[in-house]
Amino acid sequence: MAFKRIDTKLIHAGQPRIAGAVEMPIFQSAMFEYAGETSYHDLGYIRLNNTPNHRALHAKLAALEGSEDALIAASGMAAISTTLLTILSAGDHLLAQSTLYGGTQYLITHDFPKLGIAIDLIDADDASSWRAKLRPNTKAIYVEAMTNPLLDVADLEGIVGFARANNLVSLIDNTFATPVNFRPIEVGFDLVLHSATKYLNGHADIVGGAVAGCADWIKRITHRMNHLGGCMDPHAAFLLNRGLMTLALRIRHQNQSTLRIAQFLQGHPAVAKVNYAGLESHPRHARARKLFGGFGGVLSFEMRGSAEQADQLFEKVTLPAVAPSLGGIRSLITRPAVTSHAGLSRDERFRAGISDGLIRLSVGIEDTDDLIEDLEQALRLIS
Repeated sequence: MAFKRIDTKLIHAGQPRIAGAVEMPIFQSAMFEYAGETSYHDLGYIRLNNTPNHRALHAKLAALEGSEDALIAASGMAAISTTLLTILSAGDHLLAQSTLYGGTQYLITHDFPKLGIAIDLIDADDASSWRAKLRPNTKAIYVEAMTNPLLDVADLEGIVGFARANNLVSLIDNTFATPVNFRPIEVGFDLVLHSATKYLNGHADIVGGAVAGCADWIKRITHRMNHLGGCMDPHAAFLLNRGLMTLALRIRHQNQSTLRIAQFLQGHPAVAKVNYAGLESHPRHARARKLFGGFGGVLSFEMRGSAEQADQLFEKVTLPAVAPSLGGIRSLITRPAVTSHAGLSRDERFRAGISDGLIRLSVGIEDTDDLIEDLEQALRLIS
């Protein structure tokens, strides 16, 4: 039968019944017996991303995103780098949102030029900047559903229209939104990327990545990844499949909890600014309401004091772990200047609006009142 709703897709899509097992077993075998395959890429081998654990996830992720096919990878950066290197070659040009995850931004601004790939960063909310930087050799445009760590929401529908009008491949990192809150294929994006380390897995015990899109692009990306070697091992694939089954339950709780926490922080005298698209004060709140089914589980905020006050806050909170990454069941708190965006220079961070004292909070599935009370006592102690 067809699985119409996402909660059912998360459990049943791509889920084979093997030897009567109700749950997907782990196929911890590097290779499989030759069965007459005529293509190298069809040989049964972990590095070729085609074990039963891989195939089950590919089908599930495609069902979640509403795409023809999907591919998992060893990490989010493996998915991003392999996808971009499939689309772009020496002499090509990429337009990319100016406020990207630090790892992605470093890759495209520092590594790609060495490969002969030209880059222009754009204001993803200003269509005139896209037109001004378009070149005859521009091949793709890359944005994020919600930016990390400022939670901005670009003109995503405008980006899709611009890409189609200029024959560009449109790519979007959907990590922060997840398919529960947003499915970019339905809006018209060509390729959707995820750091599966985050919400898709949800338990902070693996790293992984994913890309979804039309069958032709996924086939080409798979062939490139087969040679670059960014494959996910079967045990990690098993854990990712298991984590996905609770994605909708986790995301809905995190949507509600994060909004309440953002409202609390916005009203606190020690907090100068809160970045969260679920707040009516957010400049892109109306756009986010139109595009998304929920506003996600990450917010960021600035204290009224110095960066040292942020570190003091970290010493006083008891529930959030002071650690990088996001999207798990445990709340995490960090300063992007020393974690996700540490690879950028101070000037690059400041141009992107990321101050030394900016705090990012990834809200887990703890009780919301307990999290608010913990933040309240910590803020009181340093105010």
